[in-house]
Amino acid sequence: MQTLGKTLNMPLYRGLSNGRPESNRSDAKATLGPCGLFQCFLRPFRVAGSARLSRQVLALVVVAVALPAQAGLAIQSWTAKSGTRVLFVESRSIPMLDVAVDFDAGGRRAPAGKAGLAGLTNGMLALGSTGLTESQIADQFADTGAQRGARADQDRSAITLRTLSSSAEREAALALLATLLQNPSFPEEALNREKARAIAGLKEAETRPAAIADRAFSRAIYRSHPYGASASAESVASISRADIVAFYQANFSAGSAVVSMIGDISRSQAEAIAEQLTAGLPAGVAPAVLPPVGVPDPSPIRIAHPATQSHILLGMPAMARGDADFFALTVGNYILGGGGFVSRLMNEVREKRGLAYSVYSYFAPLKEAGPFQIGLQTRKEQANEALKLVQGVVADYVAKGPTAAELKAAKDNLAGGFALRIDNSRKILDNLAVIGFYGLPLDYLDQWVANVERVSLADVKSALARRVKPAEFAVVMVGAPE
Repeated sequence: MQTLGKTLNMPLYRGLSNGRPESNRSDAKATLGPCGLFQCFLRPFRVAGSARLSRQVLALVVVAVALPAQAGLAIQSWTAKSGTRVLFVESRSIPMLDVAVDFDAGGRRAPAGKAGLAGLTNGMLALGSTGLTESQIADQFADTGAQRGARADQDRSAITLRTLSSSAEREAALALLATLLQNPSFPEEALNREKARAIAGLKEAETRPAAIADRAFSRAIYRSHPYGASASAESVASISRADIVAFYQANFSAGSAVVSMIGDISRSQAEAIAEQLTAGLPAGVAPAVLPPVGVPDPSPIRIAHPATQSHILLGMPAMARGDADFFALTVGNYILGGGGFVSRLMNEVREKRGLAYSVYSYFAPLKEAGPFQIGLQTRKEQANEALKLVQGVVADYVAKGPTAAELKAAKDNLAGGFALRIDNSRKILDNLAVIGFYGLPLDYLDQWVANVERVSLADVKSALARRVKPAEFAVVMVGAPE
């Protein structure tokens, strides 16, 4: 099992994004750059007996089978009796069911000084429940060949499940998931263990220049806003079991939940599953209204570090999910730094001058303005030169916009690669969760290519002028030259 301590400050949600470098260049992790807290917690399969082995082998085989890429996904949506919004795609391609339950319980909901509480609460859901120990929970999931996961970022916390769609396995896995969601026990012993692991991981991260830069960048662009808070050894140490229980009771409610499903079940079965998973959730409390995102701190942050390379990040809060500029900025960012070797930044910084092995840019939209970030690593002695070059390339691009040839190439690539964003059930599930949580139109995926294709030169230039202001960029350099 992946421990909580190893998953701090790691982005994890995928789908509906526009250019983070860890993805296949045109598809990024939709969240959330340096702001993410925890990624998936997946239990390993345990095998005991030939019947269990055969089920698990089948599960592993079908997980690896991609769904045919398809346009015109028939997304069904309704509100459950519990008040939860539900999105469902019926898919009979493989005998599997994927489920995600997302809550408005991300890092932004943690009280001041308790950064890390959202991810820790989410991870603790599977470490004990009424009448079940941690090992019993793991064994029961293994018996069905199911995979349970958890994920969190600054906006959302989610529990995921992948199970065979056959009645016995599906019903057992869903019953166990419902128990974890509605009756967690948050055992003190497990909490202390996971806190110790998390603290050890955070202390180790404090020695790494990339992690130091991420934390400093979040603070610089968001200042005192909750999006700027990052888990620390001190904040995690301060979290008590009472904090976990209070956060769960306040934020893991049916009214704040979105259930997403894709798989080999009917609409009536999906309706029953949504009720089963949410009917017994806490009542919750009305979430606090968050302050608006302000202007970043423009003072350059230079942090000494013994590493041989400087880690450079620059950018600002730029775009909320559902923003009208999304597609213009998706295309514009592909040209600037999201398109890998065909991007302007890569051409100027790496190809022409050899100042960095890689340089990238991406937008990560959130409920409120999410970050626009540019990042690179370079040798210390040329860090100032590389930073000045990047700033110049961005300023020139924002002022003049792309060329017609760049625009056509970017649109062709994005449109041509769209099928890879929805070519398996896991990707579709991630996209359903984004559509449901952020209130995007149900035909969002159907219209994605058309929205990209209608972007014009004027659209890109005007969107960049509104959302990307180089004079307001926060700049962080870790391993700065002396």
